Order: sequence, then C-alpha cells, then structure tokens
Amino acid sequence: MVEERAEPERQVLDPHNLRGLAHPLRVRLLGLLRDDGPSTATKLAERVGQSSGATSYHLRQLAAYGFVVEDADQAGSGGRERWWKAVSQHSVLTGATVREASGEAEGFLRALAAEHFQQVDAFLAELPTIPAAWDEGWALSDSVLRLTPAEAVRLQSDLRDVVRRYRHEAGAGDTADEDVPPEAERVAVQLQLLPRLRGSGSP
Repeated sequence: MVEERAEPERQVLDPHNLRGLAHPLRVRLLGLLRDDGPSTATKLAERVGQSSGATSYHLRQLAAYGFVVEDADQAGSGGRERWWKAVSQHSVLTGATVREASGEAEGFLRALAAEHFQQVDAFLAELPTIPAAWDEGWALSDSVLRLTPAEAVRLQSDLRDVVRRYRHEAGAGDTADEDVPPEAERVAVQLQLLPRLRGSGSP
C-alpha cells in the first residue's frame, strides 16, 4: 500500500501507531522531515502555514507514536529550540492492519491522499513555467483495467520494480548519489491502484 525501499528504512504501521498519523498536518510534517531532513517546529510552521505552537504539538504527537525523535546532532548548533528528525524514510500499511483498524487507517489514507493532491496542485500551478525540456517528462493519466486480485498484486510489484530501476532522491540520513547529472530534478511518482468492485457503487 504505502511503498517501501530498503528494509531499514521501513516503519510498519499497526493499529496503535497508526493513530499518530490520522491527522493531515502530521502526515505533512513527517513527509517534510523525511524529504528535507531535520527541522524545528518554527521552520516547519513557515512551510505549512501553521503556528509554531500547532506544529510543536503535532511533532510531539509524532514522537509519542515513534515516528520522529529529537536530533541531538542539531541540538548543539545554537539556540534552545528542539530539532526533530524522522525515524524512517517510509511507512508500510498492510491490508490486515486496515481491516483491524479501519477508522484509523481511513484517516491516515485520506490525509495521505490530500498530501498527494497538494503535490499535483503545486505542479499544475508551476506548469506554465516548466522548461520545454520537461514537456514530455510529466504525465497525469489513468486507465481502467480488468484484473483479478492476483493480477493487481503482480501489477503493483511490476510497477515498483520499474521505479526501483531509477535514481532515488536522497532522503534524510541518505548519502547523495555522486553521479546525479546536473540537469536532474526531483520528480514525484505517485502509485495508485483503486479497485472499483461490483456492488460497491463504483461505475
């Protein structure tokens, strides 16, 4: 469901810690710490348009559920404000956990979907200014397939294999790839498989 890479970077969600992500702002804050590295409540507040009191509260909640910790390396760099860093680079949500904690899972997934929409919305706002070299390098598309559950699992696996073949952005704590070409930019890849089951009201 929520994709993974290397084993040490994975954080498996369960019915308990899932409660810590059932809020859109926490999903956003965790994503920023994972993508951009350690930060403070004040700096993150500027990024998300919230008060530092709100971001501080939600960072403490993320810490209580094991998603972030204080960054001791940054703490000694001056100032008294806490620095926070993500514990892992990816969250893994299994179907079994969704069934066991459906309410918390839905809250988290809706927050994640909202974050994905914000990324698309930001891209569309910048589209008129994107260099011509990228004209064929972006896509918003969908296809409706006829799949069995086993085929859907295989399709997910195939798509993940394709993504893994390409250069990944160095996340917090990662070592940057020295072979990155100067023209390379960050590219977000969103994977969605949405079964439209008969009898569920879907067309």
